[in-house]
Amino acid sequence: MAETPLRTVPDLTGLLKHAGHVLETQLTAALAEVGLTPRMQCVLLYALEGERTQIQLAELAYLDKTTMVGTVDALEKAGFAERKPSQTDRRARIIAVTPHGAEAAAEGQRIVDRVHGEALAALAASQRKPFADALAELVGGHLATPVEAQPVRRARQRL
Repeated sequence: MAETPLRTVPDLTGLLKHAGHVLETQLTAALAEVGLTPRMQCVLLYALEGERTQIQLAELAYLDKTTMVGTVDALEKAGFAERKPSQTDRRARIIAVTPHGAEAAAEGQRIVDRVHGEALAALAASQRKPFADALAELVGGHLATPVEAQPVRRARQRL
């Protein structure tokens, strides 16, 4: 049996994936209390910032086309948003947040802030700001853009 290679740097991928997964489950449970999902909350916030198409919102929220369609469908069904013609481009349709959706987004943001605050409260008070600042620096810098990678595919075999 081969020896396990010695780690020389902490497993950031594993740590960030685990933290992200747990935080996502906590947010999902908390937002469900007001009829939102983390995706719905994210889309509402970006839609409230200005007139945006479904494609633009999907890019901002890191959602694929199929997931975005389902998210907007859920927002419409809940009465939080509606698809409307753009005021600047007759061919485009935008996602407009309803007054009910704006209220839900505000309540959702209070919940998101609470959940994030509870996560940060697990750190000593002196560690919270430096941790958040360092994470923001990583995400805004070195980890800002994913590498374009092609999925590994087997070559077609001729019959």
